[in-house]
Amino acid sequence: MTSPSRLRLAVVTQYPRDPDRPRGGVEAVSANLVRALARLPDLEVVVVTSEAGLARPEVETIDGTSIHRLPWTSRRILREATGPGRKQMHRYLTGLRPDVIHSHDVYGLMVQGLPVPRVFTVHGFIHADTLVSGERLPRLRSWLWKILETRGWADQHHVISISPYVRERLTGYVRGRIHDIENPVGESFFDVERREEPGTVFCAGLIERRKNTLVLVEALARLRARGVWARLRLAGATREADYARRVIERIAASGLADHVDWLGSLTSAAVREELARASVFALVSLEENAPMGIAEAMAAGVPVLASDRCGMPYMVREGESGHLVDPLDVEGIADHLAALLGDPARARRMGEEGRTLARGRFHPDVVARRTLEVYREALRRRA
Repeated sequence: MTSPSRLRLAVVTQYPRDPDRPRGGVEAVSANLVRALARLPDLEVVVVTSEAGLARPEVETIDGTSIHRLPWTSRRILREATGPGRKQMHRYLTGLRPDVIHSHDVYGLMVQGLPVPRVFTVHGFIHADTLVSGERLPRLRSWLWKILETRGWADQHHVISISPYVRERLTGYVRGRIHDIENPVGESFFDVERREEPGTVFCAGLIERRKNTLVLVEALARLRARGVWARLRLAGATREADYARRVIERIAASGLADHVDWLGSLTSAAVREELARASVFALVSLEENAPMGIAEAMAAGVPVLASDRCGMPYMVREGESGHLVDPLDVEGIADHLAALLGDPARARRMGEEGRTLARGRFHPDVVARRTLEVYREALRRRA
């Protein structure tokens, strides 16, 4: 240990080259958390990640924090997490000699077995996502992932659950202590000044089956058929080309080309601009734990329309900060969108309620202080 009061922490996670341009929720959470942890006087923080295309390890400094990037050794995540990638990670972390390791997502498998106090944050269930991924042999792949994931959970000393939904799924598999701490949102999202453009529906998420983008487009078509003016702005990279093509074809067939804006991947600053102008944030995914898009929208004061599945009902208070809908009920989604767009005063009240809730749950300083207490407990138990 570096000193009796200051501990050396290794955060092992997927980490962006530019913290303001995260690729997905795990990178966004990691960047937000590392920034907040680095401000705490009791911690020395280093980040260890893996990246494709590197010939050898690289070290850079971002916002005063050392980021160690290791070469991605395999083409497939499964092999990287359980084979050469794990061995490389063990060697590297042993050389860094951290007091505590905090791993995220699939990196929890890479640190498995290390004799150091470990904390693990579960961001998703790969075996569940695989079932709705559209990949080959989804049931077999899901079964294999579930075996690996549950073994990995059982090996962790301390597990951070980002949602009651996650805790429910972990119960019975985790042998260590489970701590309930939600994901942090970047501070700047709490300072978004609303400049609403009426009728604007914003959705941020990968374009894929799991995110259910096609159903949101169908709901927009129903709104237009009813004479309700609305504009859908879709942000996110395309993960499934065939699915994206179906979405584009449906937009064209429905005559929605002038009512849908395809934004692609956005910087954090661009997402804040979209939230400033949005009337509603909509995410009707089939499978989610605690999506960053919802937390960011709440922090920015935007009412949320979300699925009534998985972890989303634990984030959105029905009728208070937004609405929960059946993600397969196109008419129901259209009904709730019409209600929110048709009553701006009520929608604004919902947005402000969401912002109040978010400040106490998702602010990075709140999350960092609670996470530090988990590190201290991990060290006490080890002692």
